[in-house]
Parts: sequence; C-alpha cells; structure tokens
Amino acid sequence: MLTRIVRTKAEKGHHVRNHTVKAAVLVAGALLLAACSTNKTESGSGGNNQSCDQSKGTLVIGVIAPQSGGLSALGLGIKNSAMLAVDQANEKCAVPGYKLSVQTEDDQATAQVGAQAATRLSSNANVVGVVGTLNSSVAQSVQPILKAKNIVQVSPANTNPSLTRGTDYGTNPKREYANYFRVCATDDLQGPFAAKYLVGKAGKKNIAVITDGKTYGEGLAGEFKKEAVKEGAAIAAVAKVGEKDTDFSGVINSIRGSNPDAVYYGGEYPQAGPLSKQMKDAGLNVPVMGGDGIYDPKFIELGGKEGDLATSVGAPTDTLDTAKAFVSAYKAKAYKDDFSAYGAFSYDATNAIIGSLAKTLSGGTAWSDGKRADLITNVQSYSAQGATGEVKFDQYGDSTNKLLTVYKVSGGKWAADETGTFGG
Repeated sequence: MLTRIVRTKAEKGHHVRNHTVKAAVLVAGALLLAACSTNKTESGSGGNNQSCDQSKGTLVIGVIAPQSGGLSALGLGIKNSAMLAVDQANEKCAVPGYKLSVQTEDDQATAQVGAQAATRLSSNANVVGVVGTLNSSVAQSVQPILKAKNIVQVSPANTNPSLTRGTDYGTNPKREYANYFRVCATDDLQGPFAAKYLVGKAGKKNIAVITDGKTYGEGLAGEFKKEAVKEGAAIAAVAKVGEKDTDFSGVINSIRGSNPDAVYYGGEYPQAGPLSKQMKDAGLNVPVMGGDGIYDPKFIELGGKEGDLATSVGAPTDTLDTAKAFVSAYKAKAYKDDFSAYGAFSYDATNAIIGSLAKTLSGGTAWSDGKRADLITNVQSYSAQGATGEVKFDQYGDSTNKLLTVYKVSGGKWAADETGTFGG
C-alpha cells in the first residue's frame, strides 16, 4: 500500500629507484605520484585534533565508489560525506586513542575494479570497515572479498534485494554475508512504489520497459513490471540498451509501434538522459521514469526533459529536520561536489561504523583485525538517529527505513512530488 506522507515541490608512490637523485627530489616525486593514485588516504581538518589522544595510531575506513567516469557525481558525494563523518568523529575524539582516516578507492563503477579495491583494503589490518558500493553489480564482486577478512561493509546506495536476502529473496530469503549492511530501501519496494505512482497517479496504462542489462537495472525493472501489471497497466514493449550506448534510435524505433504512453528505464543517468532527449526528438514525447540511478541533476543536463520522473531512496534531504546539521556541515566544508543522492546515506553509513567501532573498543580495548567480528555484531545492533532518520538494521542487514520519494523534472530541476512507503 502507498502511504502518502509528504507532498512538496522542491537535489608511491612510484618509488623512483635512482640512487643518484637527491633525497629532496625523491620525496617530491613520491608525493606528486601519490596524489595521482586512485586509492588515497584522506582526512580533513578534524584529523589533527591535538586535544585527542591518538597515541594508539590510525584506523582506516575505506570508501569504494566511482570517483571518475559517468557516475562520479554520485560517488564523489559518497566520498565527501564519509570524510565529513570521519572529520567530525576525530574532532569529538569518538574513538579514544585512535585517529580515523578515509582511504578512497575509485571502483570506476566496474565490478572487476571494485574487486581490486576491496582486495587492497582487505590487506590492511587497520581497515575497520568499508562504506560502499554505489553499484549493486560492484557489490556482488566486493562482498566475498570483504567477508573473507571479516570486514564490515555498509552501503549507502545498493538497492538490489539479493545482496542481503539471496537470489530467492521473495520466497526464501537467506543471508549469505553477515558483514554486509545497507542504509537504504531496496528495489522490491522501489520498483512497486514507482509502478503504483506511474499507473495509479499518473494514469499511464501502456508502458514500455527499457533496461541496461546490469544487476541494478534488471532487478529494478523486474520489480516495476510485476507491480505495474497488478495495477492494470500493459507492458507494451521490452528492450535493452548497452551500458556504453549513445545512439538510441534503434531501441526507440523498436518500441514506437507499441504506442507507449510512458517508458520505464532500469539503469542509470548516463544513458537515461540522452535516451529521453532522443525520444522527444524522434516524436516519442512521453515521460521517462527510472529509479535512484537516474535521480541526479546530470540526468537533466544530459537531456532529461520536463515531466520525466524518478524514484529515490529516503525523503528529500533538504526537507528533513534530521538532515539540517549534515547539510550545514557539508556546505561549510565547501566541497567542490554536491552531496548528491546518497550523501546523507553515506554520512549515516560511516557513522554506523564509527559508533559501532567506539563500542567495540570501549574501556581502552586495542584494535586488532581479530576485533572485526565484534564490530560486525555491534553494527548489527546499532541504532541511532541519523541524517536520513532512524538508522537501524533488520536480521538481513537491510535498513528498517523504507521511505521512498517520487521526483519530477519541473522547471529544469528535480522537484519532490510524493514521499511514502510501499507495503510493510
């Protein structure tokens, strides 16, 4: 059932082995090359709080998310928000005896690169946990690597239900990765939420479905189709595009004959934006709707048009009283990039790790990688009020926060149209 809650109109180094070069040049070269690395240990002003006891050393929270490429707008917001949480923790001496730092790994939204990132992080005994990933397909490659080293992972953005409840999540849920958690709602809620809106509220009855073939897009579109049919719509056509496609004339021609009154796209904004524009230019001027993968200003920049729709996890960050402090602190940092769709979720995911770490090391207990099992246990029982609302996990590691929002492109911007929950 769709419960309507809010209705608003509002997003080293290359060690140079040259014994004849002066030491100063070696150091400068190493620092320069380190700055260009795809995996960087980063910490802001809060990392140097001289009033804190940090005598026991530095513990690392890894971030695995795209820092380059088409989805970097989302990944950079995830990274910056994690850094903000770490800086604040250091300022508050949240983990007595230790300094916290962030090691960013650019997964390039690619499963193989994500696996390499997870392997690098898991080789460091001082890595206490990982925030990430953005893509569900990348999570599938990262999960077993982190599990092997008992490293807790909290995703701000993965929405595919199988990551927590297995391939038979609908009928026989089974948790495979006890170290894996997420702070966002899943696609078996998001897809039906979108369908109920598009069919019931927007009145679309003949819908074409296009996917990009990836784990996220296929899963989300599958959940959408099931509910859309239940709501009385017909799936007029089904088509698929490639992740690297830029010319969508073929797929547009393939669905045109079915006269769809809307298109649901399972995928992300690098393809969805141009698809929407090319549909309009070809005379198929019907709304495109997608999930949280297209909810970003980049979708509009790339061609998303007036009336296009997206669902995203949670309530609009700017409207939440619980997020005001996060938004204010993020703006004060003057990051180059916006916190984007998952910034508040990344902030909450990072704080879940930090709060659970503080509990794990309470009473002066020293960190060792043997404490990772205790940390996982403490994340499982973690409960706090975060920027996105209550942060808490069920028996599968899923968030208990099931809020979702429908956004519409209006006046060249995303505007929240309806926030609520689907079912229980």
